[in-house]
Amino acid sequence: MDEQAQAAKKTLLRMIPYGLYVLGVRDGDEVSAAAINWVTQTSFTPPLVAMGVKKDSGAYALLKRTGTFALSFLESGQGDIAYAFFKPTTVDGSRINGQETETASNGAPVIAAAPGYIEGRVVGEVDLGDHSCVVGEVTHAVLKREAKPLTLDELGVKYGG
Repeated sequence: MDEQAQAAKKTLLRMIPYGLYVLGVRDGDEVSAAAINWVTQTSFTPPLVAMGVKKDSGAYALLKRTGTFALSFLESGQGDIAYAFFKPTTVDGSRINGQETETASNGAPVIAAAPGYIEGRVVGEVDLGDHSCVVGEVTHAVLKREAKPLTLDELGVKYGG
């Protein structure tokens, strides 16, 4: 790809709006939670989401083993929570990476301060590149309050190409 095409690709990829979410997974006593930003709904019936999950992450390893997850939706102003999950998982009681969590009905951790979350089970995967596109069927959803989503743009972070 020539230099002009490469620059165009980077610019266009930065125009895709990216929300920020925390993917939580549990397998017995082992817990992992990671900030992810490639998430989209892909079907109404059944309700499906696609998530880009970094393949060398602890969250991905647990997701592959358990096939279940919770996805906490972060709201505008919760950048500190997102940044807390850009690093490896540490657990201290009910706190993960310093953030208070709750347990979803499927056992996965969710961020207590998040305005809502979904629970799901893995139903498909496209395993290409450094991230895997994991397709999950939404099995339960909780909306605590209406909120404007936190985005990478709000944080001044550019992620693409």
